[in-house]
Amino acid sequence: MEARDLRVSDAEREHVGELLQRAVGQGMLSLGEFTERMDTALAAKTRGELNAVLVDLPGIQLISEFVPPPYPDRPYAARPVPPSPAPAPAPSVGHHVSVPPPGEIIRGRMSSITRTGSWSVPASLRVDTRVSSVNLDFTRAVMATQVVYLDVDDYASSLTLIVPAEATVDLNGIETVGGSATNKVRSGPPIGPLHLVVRGKVRFGTVTARHPFGTSLRNMFQ
Repeated sequence: MEARDLRVSDAEREHVGELLQRAVGQGMLSLGEFTERMDTALAAKTRGELNAVLVDLPGIQLISEFVPPPYPDRPYAARPVPPSPAPAPAPSVGHHVSVPPPGEIIRGRMSSITRTGSWSVPASLRVDTRVSSVNLDFTRAVMATQVVYLDVDDYASSLTLIVPAEATVDLNGIETVGGSATNKVRSGPPIGPLHLVVRGKVRFGTVTARHPFGTSLRNMFQ
């Protein structure tokens, strides 16, 4: 089997995505071209398909076509995996560390996703999106806890968080690459029914936290 026909992993697709971001930053690709090539990279199954999105970009290195075997008696060996970090020490008696369990994962690929009404919100949510539109409306949602952790991993999507009037949102944990994070509500402390802690990475996308339309006008007449 030729090297170009070998299957690619998610890590290789992510690596190519980072190279495409670099090409946008250097002015070699427009945002539209980035989106089109990113879609191709995410759908790629072989190295030949994945390398095709990079071949006309000068100075951008392709994924290696061949990984030499490190031992002569083995036809193939995977790349060494870096050692895992040592586990964190257990908290001492008298201290309580609250870690939310893994929650719902919201995935989207060139999709439109909406959560509204009385949907159940776990203590932890993850948004994993590519070129999508995501609307999470918490105004009538059923909360498992007052503090909700939202982890974001996104390429070129828009994420809108609609929260009740008394809610607070913390966007300080968001890293943006060619994108934006806009908070139109109070950031804390958590004094209302919901405190949303958003963290993660947004690449060429947007994150906006806001109240429902008309909230400010209603507050003026109360």
